[in-house]
Amino acid sequence: MSIRKEENPEILDDYDETIAFLGHWGCFQKTVFFLLCASTIPNGTGVLSIIFVADIPAHHCRIPEVNLTQDWLNVVIPTKVVNGKLEQSSCSRYRLDVVTNLSAQGFVPGTDVNLTELQQEGCVDGWSYSRDIYQSTIVSQFDLVCTDQWKQPFSSTVYFLGVLCGSFFAGQLSDRFGRKPVFFITMACQTIFTFAQVFSPSWTVFSILLFLSGLGQIGNYVSAFVLGSEILTGKVRVLYSSLGVCLCFAFGYIILPLFAYLLRDWKSLLLAISLPGVLYIPLWWFIPESPRWLVSQGRVEEAEAIVRSAAKKNNTKAPKDIFQNFVANKENTHSKEEERYNVLDLFRTSSIRNTTLILLVVWFTLLTGYYGLSLNSTKLSGNPYISAFISAAVEVPAYISAWLALAYFPRRYAASSVVLLGAVSLFAIQVVPQKIYPTVIRSTATGTCATISRVGSCIAPFVFHLGVYFKYLPYILLGSLAVVSAIATLFLPETFGKPLPETFEQMGKRERMTCPCVTQRETEEPVVFLESQL
Repeated sequence: MSIRKEENPEILDDYDETIAFLGHWGCFQKTVFFLLCASTIPNGTGVLSIIFVADIPAHHCRIPEVNLTQDWLNVVIPTKVVNGKLEQSSCSRYRLDVVTNLSAQGFVPGTDVNLTELQQEGCVDGWSYSRDIYQSTIVSQFDLVCTDQWKQPFSSTVYFLGVLCGSFFAGQLSDRFGRKPVFFITMACQTIFTFAQVFSPSWTVFSILLFLSGLGQIGNYVSAFVLGSEILTGKVRVLYSSLGVCLCFAFGYIILPLFAYLLRDWKSLLLAISLPGVLYIPLWWFIPESPRWLVSQGRVEEAEAIVRSAAKKNNTKAPKDIFQNFVANKENTHSKEEERYNVLDLFRTSSIRNTTLILLVVWFTLLTGYYGLSLNSTKLSGNPYISAFISAAVEVPAYISAWLALAYFPRRYAASSVVLLGAVSLFAIQVVPQKIYPTVIRSTATGTCATISRVGSCIAPFVFHLGVYFKYLPYILLGSLAVVSAIATLFLPETFGKPLPETFEQMGKRERMTCPCVTQRETEEPVVFLESQL
């Protein structure tokens, strides 16, 4: 299978220079910047709402209306010591018929009867759930405890499986049909299916809708991320991709505990985070398609119309022929419609393949750590709302630090250093695919990295269950993966101070990272795009 030759790579070499007359921070750029950033707020509330929706309230076996003395009612649920505290059993009780008989005969528990000798039974009459923290969760709604307790962490896994599939398809659909339509379609999916979960009659139906909601959640985020990265230029692009969308995501996460605290009911919480999605419908008339993508597809007239409209909003004068070089060579690009890029293009040459593999490992590591910690944030203290708020609030200085590192230091050193600081560094590394891969496959690359990373988020709900074998095993595992990823990041191509690549040829010419501790003689590795075998 031959890899196609890039047609006229010089056409888009100076895209940023071609539209430089627009400036970097006019009315057009401000509108795109703030609206796309605002679109990520529901991502912060939605993706982590499972923390409260599926939290496990304190519970014990339900005791039906039977004739028991108060002494027997106080001890009918067995107790055990857990972490130095005396707790009631969650999944068993003393046999009710035996206890009823002993109570009727006037025996006193602990005095006349040795409780350790009494037979126990399961919660055949269901469970009673504490309402001290939550009015209800899906755990209390669908009894996801004891023999069905596996369904509780699996609910998070189902959601992230949807996110995984959405990551894979959204990127490719965005490269094929455009950033804007995929952005709005996936946003609609996220809103509609989150709203529909409220009416779930069973855990199975809830899980299906949760999966579909995950499909839309990541598609919306990836499309918005790529769309803003391609429309904005210069330092504004770095500000958007490394700080803007991240802070708005963090803001969504920060207000989530507030909503959960005020509502206390999983259905009300889902309504609160889904209904605001309707407010984003008017954005269709304010957010344009990516001119950079349109030009790469040969749709130069549409791209020029958007750029001229932007110039009008910015009170600047557009040149007569904006993409003159592209128009002059337009007939040479007709073959593009017959030649489409796909995920296999990310592995075709050794240089591109190495870059892709490193990014996949790093994204996988960071998502596993980030969601492993976030999904367990409610267990950090006695108050899950405060724990979740603190977990969200600490992301703000992390994102600001990541932005400063990306704005003023070489990307590979910045990303490697930030990886060592913790799992939230995902939001520093996510800018790398945007800067490394060319326009024609940028969304596919971002979606592929997000897909593999979501494998990590799928297993994240179960990572901390490894603590039953060794208390510190989850932290050792996550820490080791982070160190490996930090080292691997050093070998990515440098993108600091360089424009976005438009073709694979430009990507192949990027400076490759070698081991900083070893001096190597410079060699030129030819980039072959013709007659290379897959």
